[in-house]
Amino acid sequence: MRHVPPVLTRVAALGGAALLTVSIAAACGPSGDDNSSSATGGKVDAASCQGGTLYVLNQKDITHLDPARLYTSGGGNIPSLLFRTLTTRNRAGGAEGAKVVPDLATNTGVASDNAQTWTYTLKDNLKFSDGTPITSKDIKYGIERSFAPELPGGAPYLRDWLQDAEDYPGVYKAPGGIKAIETPDAKTIVFHLRKPEGDFPFLASATQFSPVPQKKDTGAKYENDPVSSGPYQVESYQKNKKLVLTRNKNWNRATDKERLACPDQIEVTSGLDAAVINQRLSTSAGKDANAVTTDTDLGPAELARLGNDPELEKRVAKGHFPFLYYIAFNPKVKPFDDPLVRQAISYAVSRTSVINAVGGTALADPATTFLPAQKSMGYQPYDYFPAGKGGNPTKAKALLAQAGHPNGLTIPLTYTSDSNDGMGPGVATAVQDALKKAGITVKPDGRESDAFYEVTGQPKTEPGMMLFGWGADWPSGFPFLQPIFDGRQIPPQGNYNLAQLDDPAINAEFDAIAKITDPEQAAKRYGALDAKIGKEALTVPLYSTKDLALYGKNVKNAFVSDWTGVYDVSMLSVK
Repeated sequence: MRHVPPVLTRVAALGGAALLTVSIAAACGPSGDDNSSSATGGKVDAASCQGGTLYVLNQKDITHLDPARLYTSGGGNIPSLLFRTLTTRNRAGGAEGAKVVPDLATNTGVASDNAQTWTYTLKDNLKFSDGTPITSKDIKYGIERSFAPELPGGAPYLRDWLQDAEDYPGVYKAPGGIKAIETPDAKTIVFHLRKPEGDFPFLASATQFSPVPQKKDTGAKYENDPVSSGPYQVESYQKNKKLVLTRNKNWNRATDKERLACPDQIEVTSGLDAAVINQRLSTSAGKDANAVTTDTDLGPAELARLGNDPELEKRVAKGHFPFLYYIAFNPKVKPFDDPLVRQAISYAVSRTSVINAVGGTALADPATTFLPAQKSMGYQPYDYFPAGKGGNPTKAKALLAQAGHPNGLTIPLTYTSDSNDGMGPGVATAVQDALKKAGITVKPDGRESDAFYEVTGQPKTEPGMMLFGWGADWPSGFPFLQPIFDGRQIPPQGNYNLAQLDDPAINAEFDAIAKITDPEQAAKRYGALDAKIGKEALTVPLYSTKDLALYGKNVKNAFVSDWTGVYDVSMLSVK
């Protein structure tokens, strides 16, 4: 199970408050700017950034404070202040932030047996917030408890990847644990996988890899008083209202080069309106000068001021979370079984109209490839069916005539009627208008989100053409391509391979790339595979999202990475 689209919910700036909600779990375009400086100064370091209180103004509360129940990669954001993992994301803006680096471990893992076995060694002097040492058994236990049905919500990759773990009921029912995870000594942990997985270092950044002391585990109540391994610990928490974090005095800066942990205290306030958040950050009065948000994008008022207000523009961090909106075809439904029809639609689409429907170029980049335009993903540029800015109806009509439809044709388009992003009515109308110019009549089929995913997720009921979105759990080609195009990833329910593509050569290529442990080499292969699949016109990439977020005037080191699409709270400092 990967990111359930849409991970992002964007409201068009023309139709109300423009916002971006990012699921702290796991859109692109060129790699984002570093943006690691602010109006109050340049980059900071651990020696000069200590002190003060950072305020986080959010719409939604953190889902859980139990690492087993968090669907994250890269260490999350707020969770990364509390829970360290074997690996984590590099703390940098743009493309540099899409790299995996060691966290609790001394390196990103040592692979053997063609990437089917991964070994990690822990750093020295690691401690929990209660002062007890962190050992490999604590990490093993933390992973095993994440299998418990009492603690749902975490990423399920390990159930698929670990040897003989698919039926493991969790540590409470089977305290013997998972044999595929070995701890030969207090500092070593070894994972034995069912098959090669070169992306395992990325997975090892998921919050499930956080250590949990068995003696302090209280099951479903653990999140009421979690034991911290990160630079902060929970001081107080009122669900959906306020979370206060203070320093973990047993955190050792010498063992953690990835978090500056500048503020003495961090206060997260939830339940605020998006417009209120943007207004408070824009004004930056009093405590709001030391404030940021991790779930609210710029509103229309702030977007309108950019370019005319240099001081405000200095306080906008920019990035590209890897997320794509696209048209998906089901070739098992006529007339989409004909490649010429799919190509005609690809030519007819107007990406300019689509982008205008979601708020304009400030919020979206046109896309002609399925992989986002990020180096870590393996991006290779291609545009097999060039539509220009406004579509190419002439070419589309010619292809339709060649396919036996000289007078055009009528087709359905299924979308989510209750969303305002690339899967919603605005984009559906833009697509409908563009295809009409090519002689294609679109019958809109809007459904509420639950009904939409129910019908699209079952191959037997899947429509012929849909608006869809997909985001990556971590910044590599694997979680972006395999769930969508691997023929072995077509379950009877919860299916995302909407083309129902089952090509033995493509499946074999996924297996071959999985054996590669060098991220750069794997990226090149994923890029080539994307370019190969793109020729089949199984999707029409529409646009990838941009991330713009405002911060208070006293905040320093505000940047957005290509991994998360939001601020890295662990690197922020205040006056």
